[in-house]
Amino acid sequence: VSLKRVNLPRNMIENSMFEEEPDVVDLAKDSASFPTFPALDPDDIVYEPRSSRLLVRGLGENDLDDEEEDCESSARLLGMSFMNRSSAHRTAGSPYTRQSPSSSCSRPSTRTMVVCVLFLVIVVSMSMVLYLLPGCTFTKVRKLSLVMPCTVAHKIKYSQGIISSSIFAEMLRAEVLLHVDLLWQLSDGEATAVTVLEYKPNQQIAVKFTEELKAGQKCVLTLDYAAELSHTYDGFYNSSYSDKEGNKKYVFVHLLLTFVIHLSKPLFSFKSAAKKAKTTSLSNILFMDEFEKTTVNMSTYLVAFIVANFTPVNKMVSNTLLSVYAVPEKYEHTAYALDAASKLLDFYNNFFEIPYPLKKLDLVAIPDFLAGAMENWGLITFRETSLLVGSQSSALEKQVVASVVAHELAHQWFGNLVTMNWWNDLWLNEGFATYMQYTSIQHVLPHLDIENLFLDVRLRAMEKDALNSSHAVSTEVNTPEQVEEMFDSVSYEKGASILLMLNASLPGEQQFRKGIIQYLKQFSGLNTYTSDLWNSLTQLSTQLQNISEMMNSWTSQKGFPLVTVSHKGDEVTLTQEHFLLTSDNNTRSSSLWNIPVSYINDTCSLAPECRQIFTLKTKSGTLKLPGNVTWLKMNYKNTGFYIVDYGKDGWAELCDALTDDYKVLTSEDRTSLIHNIFALSRLGRVTFQQVHLLLKYLSNETETTPITEALLQLNTVYRLLDKRHEPELGARLKVYMLSLFGSLVGNQTWDEIESVSKQELRAALLETACRLKEESCIKQAKAIFKSYVESNGTVRIPGDLQQVVFNVAAQSDDWPTLLNLYANASYDSEKRKILKGLASTQDPHQIVWILKEGLSGHIVQTQEMPLVIDTVCKGFAGYLFAWDFIQENWDQLIEKFPVGSFAIQRIIKSTTSQFSTKAHLAQVQSFFSSLKERGSSMRSVQEAVETIKLNQRWMDTNLASLRKLL
Repeated sequence: VSLKRVNLPRNMIENSMFEEEPDVVDLAKDSASFPTFPALDPDDIVYEPRSSRLLVRGLGENDLDDEEEDCESSARLLGMSFMNRSSAHRTAGSPYTRQSPSSSCSRPSTRTMVVCVLFLVIVVSMSMVLYLLPGCTFTKVRKLSLVMPCTVAHKIKYSQGIISSSIFAEMLRAEVLLHVDLLWQLSDGEATAVTVLEYKPNQQIAVKFTEELKAGQKCVLTLDYAAELSHTYDGFYNSSYSDKEGNKKYVFVHLLLTFVIHLSKPLFSFKSAAKKAKTTSLSNILFMDEFEKTTVNMSTYLVAFIVANFTPVNKMVSNTLLSVYAVPEKYEHTAYALDAASKLLDFYNNFFEIPYPLKKLDLVAIPDFLAGAMENWGLITFRETSLLVGSQSSALEKQVVASVVAHELAHQWFGNLVTMNWWNDLWLNEGFATYMQYTSIQHVLPHLDIENLFLDVRLRAMEKDALNSSHAVSTEVNTPEQVEEMFDSVSYEKGASILLMLNASLPGEQQFRKGIIQYLKQFSGLNTYTSDLWNSLTQLSTQLQNISEMMNSWTSQKGFPLVTVSHKGDEVTLTQEHFLLTSDNNTRSSSLWNIPVSYINDTCSLAPECRQIFTLKTKSGTLKLPGNVTWLKMNYKNTGFYIVDYGKDGWAELCDALTDDYKVLTSEDRTSLIHNIFALSRLGRVTFQQVHLLLKYLSNETETTPITEALLQLNTVYRLLDKRHEPELGARLKVYMLSLFGSLVGNQTWDEIESVSKQELRAALLETACRLKEESCIKQAKAIFKSYVESNGTVRIPGDLQQVVFNVAAQSDDWPTLLNLYANASYDSEKRKILKGLASTQDPHQIVWILKEGLSGHIVQTQEMPLVIDTVCKGFAGYLFAWDFIQENWDQLIEKFPVGSFAIQRIIKSTTSQFSTKAHLAQVQSFFSSLKERGSSMRSVQEAVETIKLNQRWMDTNLASLRKLL
């Protein structure tokens, strides 16, 4: 599943992301044209947030937008469960071994037949079996290595709103447990000699027979269930879009369980995960599509079907028919995804030495979709912004699509072919897919400069993992909410980061590749644990005899190490400790990591062969240099997941080296130094004066990643000062920032440029300059917007400049014009940039309107609510409105987004991460503690409280020195 970000996927992406032509018939009927916008009634607007008086000072957004997209928790899409495939390779003594489904099943006796009516498509994970007490009570939950004590095959039929699921089984026990999301309810359907029990906390029902079934007895369990279409993102839900004439069209999407699918429908056709075998006429208006039985062992969360009038483009890649589907009006936006997907699929087929196993692979752009994408086997679903790009799209927009497609295609092997045994090892799916998305694009589409993005997401992952509220890569998961919370930067980006670190520590990439090929081949069609991966890699390792010993320290404990360097002559002492921002006597950890510390020095610093590796397993260790060196730089190209403190003298030596010739280090190493010194400043290990000494060289810097990292860090400080109401100090910091980057800003053009890296740099510089009200930036952005509007859209704004232009337009009388542009925009990436511009407004009327509209979903899609809140919070005028808004509308928010989901995580972080006072800390603690089971125990709440305390500590420690320095 893809965790993606807006425009440029700047940190977590699942985001991810993700036959023959189907017969698809239009279901849509004509409807009214796009609704007119409601007037902003002054009487309906509350001008002041209740929690604090609003101090309107006319400032725009105050931070460098890191383009973090809502990596919505895909756990909801995954149905909170999957079908465990046999663990027969583990213990021969287990009674739960995989058997091939019988080619035919004899009809059971009537006492073994049952018809149950449920209110959601049952996701047959059956990954747990419970001992049942009389009545409707469950006790003693225990996990099994197989989902169900029987040989099982599934057949699904859908007919006019009624879904029938037949489970053909050879019973090993007299109990059947099904895992469901209980949005559906039991109805008055007949049942034959069975009892249906429900256990809501684990989203489970169980079927208990009145007589014990005998081992080896074959049976069919049939379940019929029906409900109206879901209006959330669960089950068989409805989506819609408006065509060019303003008529509303409908799409129906379902993530389902099954191996054989029969779908009955009137006048319209289906897309399914499997290839369609035949269509049979049932009546004059009713037809049945039958899909082939899947040829692979499938986890139940990977099956999907869609009802829609979509238009495909396709091509053959080896033996697979690859297709990209979109609404007819966006057909011309599918070509790039098809081209990128064909190259990436070919790469994976060769890289893994295991061909993609299905006959077809569909990539479908859905108008309403909670996650960035979902890796359903054979039918990958995407947000439109994750799959569709126009012919004139910028390279940055293409980078987004390529990243999401690469992520989802990687899942066809990591996640689909081999699946983690339980959610505690989710990183085996998501960490690997994230790592492979960057690896594959680097090989297949090198012009997209994906290395810059991978470096950035590794640095951002450290921010969450430095908190006490973080969690181990592999950690215990027991509840649906805990599953939701596993879809975060630890599972995705940290998982990918430790794989990169491992690969970099091995003698050549082929050893790592051979190890993962062995892992995939050995466990194809099975479920795995993290230890299985390490064992596969260890078997092929010629240098590291026990990779498990090294890597368990990175997956079994939260956080990462701080390595302190002491350098005297030819001797270097390294000491490790837990880098924990909130450490005290109660939380201080004695954790140790097995760290492959890489290092370079002034005698050889740029080429890969300059790198040396020292393994630090204990609290401290000493390495010898071949002679005296002037300076050391640890963590070559930042391939390791740790932070380094060089001590006062060491930092001074590195500052001098950069001042003399900053190109003595790679751009990745310069970026990691900037990141590390800001992190140490937040920890209290270095002063802001030391930060300033390192940043002085930046006036000469020309590469993208060091500049964007410095901008991000300085904008974070500026935003804190802004929300703390320190206008004088904020104004001084603004002058300081413009003095560092003013010449670079002045050198930027406003015309089309091709380089992805240069587009990233220009966007970051100009967005910051215009937020800081730099006069020439504001003037140029306004002129471009005016020309764009007057030309009726025929004058194109370069893709990387659209955000800064729309942001500037939103701070003026052009906000209504921007709103009309949003209503009529057909190109998805541009539409989201317009939405971010609208949400960046500093007008209280407009802020309140867009928050309410995002929640209602009439004009702004509800899926964009986290983005709207995040953007509103970045402006001074909006962050208190947003905080009040989520308190007043919490129940509505968790109806739309699950408790613990990334959408909720992002909303909490957006609205609280800029607080730095005791008053706001008390408000946050009071509100969330009052929620109880509605969210009080979420990890993101603990993170919010920690962050506010850290902000308060940083302010108390640094305000005086900042005033003196600036």
